[in-house]
Amino acid sequence: MSKIKVAIVQHTCSNDYEENMKTGINGIEKAAAQGADLVLLPELSMSTYFCITEDPDNYDLAEPIPGKTTEQLQAVAKQNNIIIVATVFEKRAKGLYHNTAIVIDKDGSLAGIYRKMHIPDDPGFYEKYYFTPGEQGFIPIDTSIGRLGVLICWDQWYPEAARIMALSGAELLLFPSAIGWEPAETEQEKIRQRNAWITIQKSHAIANNLPVIVSNRIGLEDLDGCDDNATQFWGSSFIAGQQGETLAKAAPEDDCVIIAEIDLDKTEQTRRIWPYFRDRRIEHYQGILQRHIDDKK
Repeated sequence: MSKIKVAIVQHTCSNDYEENMKTGINGIEKAAAQGADLVLLPELSMSTYFCITEDPDNYDLAEPIPGKTTEQLQAVAKQNNIIIVATVFEKRAKGLYHNTAIVIDKDGSLAGIYRKMHIPDDPGFYEKYYFTPGEQGFIPIDTSIGRLGVLICWDQWYPEAARIMALSGAELLLFPSAIGWEPAETEQEKIRQRNAWITIQKSHAIANNLPVIVSNRIGLEDLDGCDDNATQFWGSSFIAGQQGETLAKAAPEDDCVIIAEIDLDKTEQTRRIWPYFRDRRIEHYQGILQRHIDDKK
């Protein structure tokens, strides 16, 4: 397929699993009704963003793959002839948990999974408490519309991850996200943070000549009524083309479905004009594998 339609469901998330699932399914059905071939949900959209705090009871939210979320979305994908990319708090074994993306093809089959590789540990984002880093590496997932380079949230800040996906044949880069501000941030700082988030991901599109699809959740999530444990998710989900151009964008605060048409053939055309891959000096990139280059040696 050369031209495909891709969509994002942006929405608030509550602590009611069934409500979140219903919201996600409604968005998926709206996307399918508009002819979308693929739809991306926000990160961990079946619950509130529990990583705001460290609480052992939150492990009860985890589920196996396949499990209830995978199975419900498989049925929805098949009914609507649409690829669904979602994330699950995966219970892989007793005491072993991951933040995992599931890719469900149009026929309802589980095309593959990706376990988040970069795990943050910052105020309001205590993911290292819950998630073991993935060990699969950056391997695209084959689907009926092409090869998907799926990465998750904190992965989006690392050009190495996007580049390896591109070198491995990914035709689209997808970033399900749960990112926002602490309520105490100044308005100027909020603008800087969101602009940086948009810019770094558009840079992956430009540097790899690949479309980028980025979802986010919205709304204030305050787990205990104390601003110290609250995050205002900034929405702003977007779809960008191979040169970083915005094809569709959601507002910071709206529950919505956005959709755009992407021409996959444009990657070949763009790489002929901007031949980054041709001119890479791979024999001089050894330093990228070091934690730090000490020039005093």
